[in-house]
Amino acid sequence: MTRTCSGQRSYGERFLAGEWGKGLLLEYVFLEVVTVIMLRLDLAAANRTGRILLEAEELEFAPCSDFFLETLNGFSRQDGTRLSFVDAALAHAAHTRADGQILTFDAEFRKLPSIRVQNP
Repeated sequence: MTRTCSGQRSYGERFLAGEWGKGLLLEYVFLEVVTVIMLRLDLAAANRTGRILLEAEELEFAPCSDFFLETLNGFSRQDGTRLSFVDAALAHAAHTRADGQILTFDAEFRKLPSIRVQNP
């Protein structure tokens, strides 16, 4: 178990312990992850990774077509940030489904006033 300097469990450990419920695996993130793995490794590795992600008890798969237009709007209207479309979808999901909380290393999310960033 990893502890922070203050002796507390890391955010990643707290997530895996279910402290905040299940994590959201957005369709866009899934697509991005398996595509990069296929390009960098091979199709078999991408398929294995995809199955692991979809079967993980800690994650809830979230189709994105339901909020595509809201994501497009947020992506198009961003001011002072440089979020990718996938990141705009993550911000929208965090805002609407996770009370604004997101676990990420990406500093761009800290520029969004409605998002509370926790480092994993």
